[in-house]
Amino acid sequence: MENVTMERSKHTAMKYAYVGCRTTKKRNARGKGLMVYEILPNGKWEEKQCLFVEDNPSYQCLDLEQKYLYSVHGDLTLVSSYQILEDGTLKHLNTIDIGGKNPVDITVDKENRRVIVATLQGGSLYTINRNPDGSLGEICAKFTYEGKEEGMVSTIHQCLWDHTRTYLFACAQGRVNGYGQMRALKYNPQDGSFTETDRFLSRTWDEPRHAAMHPNNRWLYMCEEKGNKVLYFQFDQTTGRMRALQELSTVPETVTGYSDASEVMISPDGGHVLVSNRYTDSISVYRIDPFTGYLKNTGFFPCLGKTPRFFCFGPNGKCYVANEDSDTIIEFEFDPITSQLIPTLNIIPTGSPVCITFR
Repeated sequence: MENVTMERSKHTAMKYAYVGCRTTKKRNARGKGLMVYEILPNGKWEEKQCLFVEDNPSYQCLDLEQKYLYSVHGDLTLVSSYQILEDGTLKHLNTIDIGGKNPVDITVDKENRRVIVATLQGGSLYTINRNPDGSLGEICAKFTYEGKEEGMVSTIHQCLWDHTRTYLFACAQGRVNGYGQMRALKYNPQDGSFTETDRFLSRTWDEPRHAAMHPNNRWLYMCEEKGNKVLYFQFDQTTGRMRALQELSTVPETVTGYSDASEVMISPDGGHVLVSNRYTDSISVYRIDPFTGYLKNTGFFPCLGKTPRFFCFGPNGKCYVANEDSDTIIEFEFDPITSQLIPTLNIIPTGSPVCITFR
């Protein structure tokens, strides 16, 4: 019990939440723009701003000083920058066209000099310079995942750093024209380029989607969207090599219908992996063996909404599930002793949410 108390004491208060969403009829969306919420002392969320610049302001990240927010516009070829004002609201700085279709993830490098964007149909990672005022500058590097034939690509779905921000893990899907895979890429901070150090090829149609790195920077967990699987890898940060060691289902053996794994996260205690599943609308929980890193499933929990495309843990240690098709964010307590997700009954209504960033 003492360890749990110590872990909870590390949690910090959250002041603002930034929620990305879908806005288009093509996505059957009800979102209106990038949402800013103030998180009150009682834990309730109060809407402060709805900012519309371009359609589908979906996945986003903060710079390392948390002065600026960067957002990709799903299904388009656009990326936007925003200044965070004193009251937590956003001021649009600029929007650039990177040329790669459907940007789906975004992050900043360890020197806070550049922004990295992953594009799905574009099949490429783009490295973009940051201007002194926080706005987006020129593209300085591009790394493309080749497809089965010339002109085809493998569709990149994520750009995740290791904890040193030396290596980037980028999952990609085959989608007929390419190869399902996850690569480890070493970053060159001098010019923003990447060099491949290792590659894992998935089984055909399993389709790797997202990964999460354990706090020890040695254990890496990846979910496969169509295969509904979670895989465990050992990672060597000296060589940049990955070794796949385990594979488990993200849905119970009694589930025979359609399901898509969507997001994977490590719990704040570092002892669990969680994976969200769309259409079966559930969260699967796995306990991590503290000595080996192997996983053991401890349960499946309803997400209390439709299509949990995204979830994350807040600085307060609670889990927030963005249910895209029921227009809600659901708050859960996570108990690291019992491995239970427990709804708090704090429900935040918001249109077609697909990403949450806390500050």
